[in-house]
Amino acid sequence: MMLTLSPEQADFAGVLHDFLAAGKRELGELGVGEVTDPADLVVVFEELGHHAVPGPLIESLAVLPMLGAGPGSVAFPPHVPHAVEADRYFLVEGDTLREAVATAELSSVDPERRLVELIPGPVIATGVPAARAFDLGVLTCSAQLLGLGRAMLEMTTAHTLTRTQFGRPIGSFQAVKHHLANVLIGLELARPLVFGAAVTMTTRDVSAAKVAASDAAWNAARTALQVHGAIGYTAEHELGRFLLQTRALRTAWGSPSMHRARVLEAL
Repeated sequence: MMLTLSPEQADFAGVLHDFLAAGKRELGELGVGEVTDPADLVVVFEELGHHAVPGPLIESLAVLPMLGAGPGSVAFPPHVPHAVEADRYFLVEGDTLREAVATAELSSVDPERRLVELIPGPVIATGVPAARAFDLGVLTCSAQLLGLGRAMLEMTTAHTLTRTQFGRPIGSFQAVKHHLANVLIGLELARPLVFGAAVTMTTRDVSAAKVAASDAAWNAARTALQVHGAIGYTAEHELGRFLLQTRALRTAWGSPSMHRARVLEAL
């Protein structure tokens, strides 16, 4: 089972990191839209999470290509009842793929991840691999959460080296070190589960990866906010984008309790 990146994947992750760090978002320039292998998609989505890139990325880059549809957004009731705002919408009902129309915008914990209600339209295809497409959405969401957690750990670690109390950087305090170490352990334990799920693509492994990545990213977010203080949650601070996206993706593509139940059922 693959638990580390191949040299090719590591190189691509580095190229994508530099591309996104430069403020570029035209992912087609790097051929990201041509990536279909689940393990390669994990590499892509971890880096997208690492930079908190907004948009219906899971839907457009992973799920809809699996369903044989073009770019857009999609809802999978009941676990994904709404769609992320996009130019085109689809709805999955059983193994049937339909065009859909957005009827109302819904509030979201992440202002950059606006949600819409859909009503079904004409049937596009039947017999689509809906279950596998859903699991691919869960997997890539897990990878995004992994990247978000890694970014928040990096930001928090850097902050502890510059913020001082009692004449010392707070990163020198044992309690702060312990919190950061726990975040790192959670992320490093989640990573092989995510990449392992990309290899097996079983429901049990995909759900286990989502639970682990959600918990690890959530712990990274809580620790980051605790260390930064209230300023980390403001619109002026970069950390705020990562906190909000983590809150949204933690329950996207199935809540942690739903995925724990799927793991239990598979035992």
